[in-house]
Amino acid sequence: MRKLLSLLVAALILHSSCVKAINQDSLWVRENYVKKEVYITMRDGVKLFTSIYMPKDKSEKHPILMSRTPYSCAPYGEDKYLPLWNSHFLSYLKQGYIFIQQDVRGRWMSEGTFVDVRPFNPDKKGKQDIDEASDTYDAIDWLVKNLENNNGNVGILGISYPGFYSTMAALSGHPALKAVSPQAPVTDWFLGDDFHHNGAFFITDAFAFYTSFGKPRPKPTTIGPSGFEYHNTDNYDFYLRTGAVKNFTRLMGDSIAFWKDLVAHPDLDNWWKARNVRQFLTSVKPAMLEVGGLFDAEDCFGAWNTYKAIEKQSTKTNNRVVMGPWYHGQWASKTNDGSSLGNVRFGSATSKWYQENIEEPFFNYYLRGIGTDSIAEATVFFTGENQWRKLAQWPLPAQTKPLYLQANGKLDFSKPLNADSFTEYVSDPAKPVPYTEDIHFDRTISYMTDDQRFASRRPDVATFETGVLTEDVTVAGPLLAKLVVSTSGTDADFVVKLIDVFPNDFRYETDAPSEHRRLPSHTYPMGGYQMLVRGEIMRGKYRNSFEKPEAFKPDTPTDVNFNIPDIAHTFKKGHKIMVQVQSSWFPLVDRNPQVFTNIYTCDDKDFRKADIRIYHDARHPSHIELPVIK
Repeated sequence: MRKLLSLLVAALILHSSCVKAINQDSLWVRENYVKKEVYITMRDGVKLFTSIYMPKDKSEKHPILMSRTPYSCAPYGEDKYLPLWNSHFLSYLKQGYIFIQQDVRGRWMSEGTFVDVRPFNPDKKGKQDIDEASDTYDAIDWLVKNLENNNGNVGILGISYPGFYSTMAALSGHPALKAVSPQAPVTDWFLGDDFHHNGAFFITDAFAFYTSFGKPRPKPTTIGPSGFEYHNTDNYDFYLRTGAVKNFTRLMGDSIAFWKDLVAHPDLDNWWKARNVRQFLTSVKPAMLEVGGLFDAEDCFGAWNTYKAIEKQSTKTNNRVVMGPWYHGQWASKTNDGSSLGNVRFGSATSKWYQENIEEPFFNYYLRGIGTDSIAEATVFFTGENQWRKLAQWPLPAQTKPLYLQANGKLDFSKPLNADSFTEYVSDPAKPVPYTEDIHFDRTISYMTDDQRFASRRPDVATFETGVLTEDVTVAGPLLAKLVVSTSGTDADFVVKLIDVFPNDFRYETDAPSEHRRLPSHTYPMGGYQMLVRGEIMRGKYRNSFEKPEAFKPDTPTDVNFNIPDIAHTFKKGHKIMVQVQSSWFPLVDRNPQVFTNIYTCDDKDFRKADIRIYHDARHPSHIELPVIK
């Protein structure tokens, strides 16, 4: 009891000191910055609401750091300040940056009509030809011409949807825009981030987001939309009881424009292709810094693939990428320091390190002209070994090593030699495999490092495991799943999970490494932990084409090959590697009825059980291609 009391006292002292520091920082910001609110007129006459935080210091000229957002510039009112002192942006203010936030067209206090992931128009001619790039150009032009004591250098950054607007800013072509950092940027909502992966619909995120965000806003307002009343605390139960996607469409109502568009375009058609910004990333002028999280539950696709698109299509661009062991936006946190995620620890305050050693030096060099341009081409945190690596390229030169599924749940780098070997399970849409064992409602941020022992114990999850590793195996880059499967139905999903199995005697030290954590670590049993390193899903009907889905021929071995987003992980000596294959991942992803149909419009009665086989013999060597480096 005495020990507990002392720990509580220590926690209260820490909390008190943090509150005092925040109050001092808040006072400093108000004493040294003035807030202005203006409307900036775009070329077509539409006015965009803009919040400006100006340093009172007039002894020097100041750079401009800007973020454009659909999520509001709140709080509104020139006497009401965004609590920048609670974030690492306080450091920018102390260095004299002019900080700008802008409500994008059609959102909150800005005029105009909002369009989700508004397509880039590469052939703008008249004043009525607008897109997010032109709006950014017009906003920058006004700022550098009208804000006193600015030095003519502008930087733009944003996380998630604001990351999309950052990518669009890079296409604006304004000469004052010197540096851009798209962070977990919305990039391709059909193939890889947020709402679809390889054509499979991430229904929990989509429904939770659009039931509020998607509500129409007929005129400028400071009042946000209301959310959906679920009357349930168990998301597995709620999504299963609600049933087919068409039932969610009924709950959504007919006023959510993007939901209606989404269900009207079930395949990768021109509507989706126009919203893939990667195709336009040519001749990018500003210095670029793409940032993302290895365990970003919303988007571990955008940063990697924006970087790769620029590298391929805009070869003269000064372009870098940073990936850390983070959930969505964790790299920008002042309190969640990136030393852990869920049950897994990374040994250091990775978020703070990134802020001080990568992001701030990047903007300081290009906007203030101080420091050096010494950021590596790729700065990537390798989990497992828990070390940052500064790399000359990404992906790294690697040896592609197929990791073969074997009979009796084995996994090996040697090709199977036996004949007629497969693992079979029954996939039942009425009892889909959960994505996590927890009972909860909101989609968790830590499922991407969760313990997979709960899934290993299910009969509808095929589990394969190596022996104990006799040396470290470091995997860096994108993965490729090459499965040979069959189904008794005419469609099926395939989830592949790459897992690090910890030794049975593994445990963390008693004291957690985070400088912000003062209480004892939790006691989750880490011995035998099955850490999800990467999981990805493929909607089987798109196995040959995302544009033209194809039915499976029942009970016929069929190739299903698909890309899995990049990883950077070392499987340590003494650990084991595991691969799991399953046909549902619920309610993260909507259920496949396992009959070939339009899943957005099918009925509850269309869902069928299916017998799934994963083949692993000499003629059908299912495997995962791993990019292994020394």
